[in-house]
Amino acid sequence: MFGCAGPVLSDAEVRFFREVNPLGFILFGRNCLAPDQVRTLVDDLRNSIGRADAPVLIDQEGGRVSRLKPPHWPAYPAARVFGDAARADRAAALEAVRLNSMLIGLDLNAVGISVNCAPTIDVPIPGAHEMIGSRAYGPDPVLVSEMGRAVCEGLLDANVLPVIKHLPGYGRAMVDSHLALPVIAEGLDQLDATDFVPFKALASIPWGMTAHALIRSVDPDRPATLSASVIKDVIRQRIGFKGILITDDLSMNALTGHVSARVMQALAAGCDLALHCNGDMAEMESIAGVARPMSNSLLSDIDAAERMRVARARPDIDPEWARNRVRELLGSS
Repeated sequence: MFGCAGPVLSDAEVRFFREVNPLGFILFGRNCLAPDQVRTLVDDLRNSIGRADAPVLIDQEGGRVSRLKPPHWPAYPAARVFGDAARADRAAALEAVRLNSMLIGLDLNAVGISVNCAPTIDVPIPGAHEMIGSRAYGPDPVLVSEMGRAVCEGLLDANVLPVIKHLPGYGRAMVDSHLALPVIAEGLDQLDATDFVPFKALASIPWGMTAHALIRSVDPDRPATLSASVIKDVIRQRIGFKGILITDDLSMNALTGHVSARVMQALAAGCDLALHCNGDMAEMESIAGVARPMSNSLLSDIDAAERMRVARARPDIDPEWARNRVRELLGSS
């Protein structure tokens, strides 16, 4: 899955995507200027590969990870706002986060974006790097599980597929994986009792994203995204995630080696989809030379997720009521 360089597709990008036929695309802030422009870009991306149902992803979490920004889109609260509100009134906070996620999903659905890379269900420990920070709902894995489920339900209400992230967890990262490789030193029993809890609770969600973190007790040599041991023994078996596993952005500096080698390693380790986000044409061309075609079973899983997305949508949603209700719930928490 690829990104693109700007708010409008170049002729070279159209030719490349037509020839390579990626599963789908991801958008970033550089691609999103205004609603009509984003809607046109999404249509052009899908038209370039001739598939009107091609997944188009975005990271629209709220807070500082928001690709659609004011003044054209609302500013949504960060995850931590809802986690903090739950200390006063858990039920109100859970209702608020579901409605908030539904509103985010409606924004995405209106411009044709079908998959949101949210919720972030990492469980941060004291002193962890602010890479996650306010993106997390808090340090209680049970509350994170409940919040994550409410976010998934809200997005599905709005006809958008959620992606749980980052398997098997960035909550103990002491460095930013965009810049360096986090190392998780704790043993599996401790991780099982805390970090893995939300991922187990949401293991039935059809899309999940890996973490570029080294789980030393499982594989001291390879980060989770590139580790067959972590993917098979931890993500697939211990956590029980059976859905579509997409890498975090393979151009992040937690990983080393040429990006094409990273793609081959990630797919060989058991990731279903390789995600490359920066829109660099030379890198995308190198990836296209090594990425394998999707299997029929993976295509079937993607089709099943798409059917679930369409089936779960609620056409009777009143956005204005929902916005007022979120404000009321957070004000009372």
